[in-house]
Amino acid sequence: MKLALLQLPVSRDKSENIHRACDKIRQAAKEGIDVAVLGEMFCCPYENSAFRPYGEEKGGETQAALSALAKELGIYIVGGSFPELDGGKVYNTSCVYDREGREIARHRKMHLFDIAVEGGQYFKESDTLSAGNTITTFETEFGTMGLAICFDMRFEELCRCMALRGAKVMFAPSAFNMTTGPAHWELLFRQRAVDNQCFTVACSPARDENGSYVAYGNSLAVDPWGTVLSRCGGEVCTQIVDLDLSKIESVRRQLPILRARRTDIYEIGEK
Repeated sequence: MKLALLQLPVSRDKSENIHRACDKIRQAAKEGIDVAVLGEMFCCPYENSAFRPYGEEKGGETQAALSALAKELGIYIVGGSFPELDGGKVYNTSCVYDREGREIARHRKMHLFDIAVEGGQYFKESDTLSAGNTITTFETEFGTMGLAICFDMRFEELCRCMALRGAKVMFAPSAFNMTTGPAHWELLFRQRAVDNQCFTVACSPARDENGSYVAYGNSLAVDPWGTVLSRCGGEVCTQIVDLDLSKIESVRRQLPILRARRTDIYEIGEK
């Protein structure tokens, strides 16, 4: 399965952000990719004050553009994330579109980014955003895939649930910052890949040192052995990476630690 990780700048012009993303995906599609992956809040400044003004209801501008593009190019698009408006609430939402442009997954970030690091980052998504409550997987011709957003990946139980559903790749549009990024970014995604013997793919916005929120960047893909296959720096970047999905079974044969059935866990608990 061939991926393009698109680490893009984010301006204050929503339409410009969407058009830029579509143009970059079209360029990447010339490389014969199967899946294009965008970053968290790729069309919106990562600010509580921006989430509601930039928000859209189901079928809005961002979603319509990515759906049409997936159909035009005949690829899957993991559409980063955008502020979704529903019932007076705002969600941090990621949608996946198949080769026909159909929405096949919609994930609302379950674990909101509320952080207060002494001498470092302070941010509270919960000041504006509401949390989702579903574990999200979706089906492709390559098998089952998992979908989470950024802070979700810190919760190993969520990732294990996706793995137990059969997820071969866990996609995570993300936007770590300059405090947590250097400390935990690579460590976290390698850890989740090793724990669940699957691929993990994280895509971030590019770094803007003048922004109110400075993303770490460093979009990356990790294999089930914990090897980093591809990684950007902080700059605007498109990475093309091939995932050899047969490596999952190879790793699991060598280290048979992932039980295939949820019932196994319950049986162990009963004993």
